[in-house]
Amino acid sequence: MVAELPVERVVLPARATGELHRVLTGRAGLVASRAREAILGWSDSFDVADFTWTAFQSAIDLATDHQLQIRDALILFVAAENHCRLLLSEDFQQGFVWRGVIVVNPLAEYTDPLLTRFLDDRE
Repeated sequence: MVAELPVERVVLPARATGELHRVLTGRAGLVASRAREAILGWSDSFDVADFTWTAFQSAIDLATDHQLQIRDALILFVAAENHCRLLLSEDFQQGFVWRGVIVVNPLAEYTDPLLTRFLDDRE
């Protein structure tokens, strides 16, 4: 499903690239050089949204208020700041909404109607 997303409408939070590296070198067992190539490929394909100290401070509040991991809160905050409507993640509760961003697990059987419309709009 992720491969079907229109490249020009995808924003990749910089913090998510750290998570990707962790998964690729840990769970997937890639050597660091292969993980680097994969991450650089993603950053060449999508807009990468960085974060600031102010974003980190806001993410601390978000993590505290909603019992989230700080890394997840930072990704969600950056998505909201970049006017994203969907955040694809398997780490959050499916359907969690904050500041208009809906969290969708792309690996779940249930597909959010907004994601379905998003994919249909590309045709």
